[in-house]
Amino acid sequence: MGKKSFASALLLISLVSLPVLASGQETGKQERRKVKKEMTEIADTFSVSYLDSLDIRKKNIINDYSMLGLQYGVGLSQVMWNPSMRQTFLFVPYNIGIMYTRYGKMFGYMPYFGFQAGIIYTQEGYKFESDDDGYTPDVEGAYQAVMDVIEIPFMAHCHFDFWKMKVIADIGFFGGYRLGIHRSGPDVDPSIRNSFLKTDRRFDYGIKGGLGFGFIFDPVEIHITAMYKYSMGTLYDPDYYSKYYYRYAYPSNIVISLGLHFHLSKRTGKTRHQLKMEAREQLNVINALDNAVDGQ
Repeated sequence: MGKKSFASALLLISLVSLPVLASGQETGKQERRKVKKEMTEIADTFSVSYLDSLDIRKKNIINDYSMLGLQYGVGLSQVMWNPSMRQTFLFVPYNIGIMYTRYGKMFGYMPYFGFQAGIIYTQEGYKFESDDDGYTPDVEGAYQAVMDVIEIPFMAHCHFDFWKMKVIADIGFFGGYRLGIHRSGPDVDPSIRNSFLKTDRRFDYGIKGGLGFGFIFDPVEIHITAMYKYSMGTLYDPDYYSKYYYRYAYPSNIVISLGLHFHLSKRTGKTRHQLKMEAREQLNVINALDNAVDGQ
């Protein structure tokens, strides 16, 4: 019996009990006992133990739930050079993070929104290639450089659930710090091969977003996402080479990641607390009617 059936039953009993209460002495004890018996049966049907045993998942009600997850990914990195230089994608095999996800309802009933935040250890860098004449560009003698980065993203995390799957869309921003650098090339000075220069910039920030899908196996979800990250923090001071001709270098990454997320709260159906609250409210109404009949 659902909420509508319960409300209908209460209305019916109220209509029956009103003439009983109004008739005063004309109403015998037998009629009052009958009304009380009917209300007691409803109370038994909607007892707390019954509400706790309901399989609300069949109704597919999505709660404001949260998750904690681990993710691993691989990526391709490039740098947006100005002036431009001939380059190719650099493969970066490390993108490891811990992510917290919190879902919520917009306007109280649209369960498609949430946010995601975490901490990620990743890499970014560049790799130059030779032109048709055999010339290979370099930065401080390096044909290639890989930087280790700690990144803290904060993103809007939208989802659309169906069956045991979900479609995911993320958009947001990040802040980061470049921990170390590894330069390679025959002309790199050994003293800077694994160290930053004073003109290098360590702090990183920018925007990131992506799409993905997930598989839901309560209480675990597996997410597969493709993410694009664009840094707005240049790799070095723009005037490091010339006070008159500025140079910029903005890293960007494409990352494919696999995440394993654990539910921290109930994903679907009414929570135990919600069921108990409903039971208390329903029993309070029944007890009020019960007391009204006993008082006559």
